[in-house]
Amino acid sequence: MKVILDTHTLLWAIINPELLSRKASRILEDGTTDVVISAASAWEIATKVRLGKLPRAEAFEHDFVRTINDLGYELLSIDTETALRAGRFSAAHGDPFDRMIAAQALALDIPIVSKDRQLDQFGIRRIW
Repeated sequence: MKVILDTHTLLWAIINPELLSRKASRILEDGTTDVVISAASAWEIATKVRLGKLPRAEAFEHDFVRTINDLGYELLSIDTETALRAGRFSAAHGDPFDRMIAAQALALDIPIVSKDRQLDQFGIRRIW
């Protein structure tokens, strides 16, 4: 199975794993799961750390790439075609990070591991 993590899921997995659902925990613990992390999550975390909104994530943000690599997760860049798809969504959801992660999930045809039901309006498959 291949999945993409929503930013909060990634943060919880690293900082507060007790906040993950049982299903999300099982997916992340399963050695056969290919986990994808969007560049949008790196952008979102760095932005929120800079603004003081994620003080507990400062160390993670500082070592983001190394931590993701150590976990064996795949880093996914943002390409132009997917950026256009994210911008063209007609859904009212305004969060640019969520829009990008949803567009990437659709482009890769993989589910998003997320508690956020608002993502459903993008027509994605969501696991929680």
